[in-house]
Amino acid sequence: MNVLGLCFAGSASEHRAEMSEFLASALGLRREVLDGANADFFALPDGSYFAVASPGEMGETRRSIGFLVDDLDQAIAELSRRGVQVDSEPAENAAMRYAHFVAPDGRLYELIEHKPTR
Repeated sequence: MNVLGLCFAGSASEHRAEMSEFLASALGLRREVLDGANADFFALPDGSYFAVASPGEMGETRRSIGFLVDDLDQAIAELSRRGVQVDSEPAENAAMRYAHFVAPDGRLYELIEHKPTR
């Protein structure tokens, strides 16, 4: 598995609208609409994303950190071989393919592969 960096952080909040407004107005983050994603996404200058969802709308997503990988399918297979609980079928939106996994600390993380840009 080739991890290229951290590229995503997500949060689920019962105060999604207020949090999204704060991110846009107080922090000056640029909102970005990603087809296929039920969350408010904010693009950061380094190419990473921060997302805010409502609780339960995107599964178990109280907090999530995303590791950018160069080959998502290979990374899923490698973690599965190690006995890690990982989504067998990746999800996707307009910008990325991703799969959630539960690490030994019991917390949710993601493997993310950027889709090619046109």
